Amino acid sequence: MRVLVVEDEQLLADAVATGLRREAMAVDVVYDGAAALERVDVNDYDVVVLDRDLPIVHGDDVCRRIVDLGMPTRVLMLTASGDISDRVEGLELGADDYLPKPFAFAELTARVRALGRRTTSPLPPVLERAGIKLDPNRREVFRNGAEIQLAPKEFAVLEVLMRGEGTVVSAEQLLEKAWDENTDPFTNVVRVTVMTLRRKLGEPAVIHTVPGAGYRI
Repeated sequence: MRVLVVEDEQLLADAVATGLRREAMAVDVVYDGAAALERVDVNDYDVVVLDRDLPIVHGDDVCRRIVDLGMPTRVLMLTASGDISDRVEGLELGADDYLPKPFAFAELTARVRALGRRTTSPLPPVLERAGIKLDPNRREVFRNGAEIQLAPKEFAVLEVLMRGEGTVVSAEQLLEKAWDENTDPFTNVVRVTVMTLRRKLGEPAVIHTVPGAGYRI
């Protein structure tokens, strides 16, 4: 899942981003509304965690821009105000969910995951294919009943491939969904991660390379 965190309190923004990355999400971070507009114009995000009271460009205007673009991106709006009227106003702008500060990180994560599920075609909560069971919420992976321990990036790549339901997923698509914008697209990070993932999943291999196209399960 690709997430953009937009929050002018830098310590909070960085803490949220770090926590979401530990949950196997690819996360970009910006600290003002102008930078957020630049990102949503060039990147496809599943979820934008958007503070409402932003400098330079207000969060309301960022939300309007996302809605005007007709993107499938879901918006989780944050605010220091807990007034019902503010929540209603934010939702009327086009936000998909609203979370007042201070918040529990576990709740934020659950809401981001719930919104992320709404950006794609409905799928069962536990993904199953080729003897593999992957639970995105619990971050658990089993093959033929045996649990497999994966690093966050390995889990993220496997989830993207599982959601492909047998279609070919390109290296570019994996970079977009499993890594943030700071990753050099010319590195072999995707190939190395897929190789490690294959080894951990064991034999027979279930991740197949399609020459010149990508990978599929």
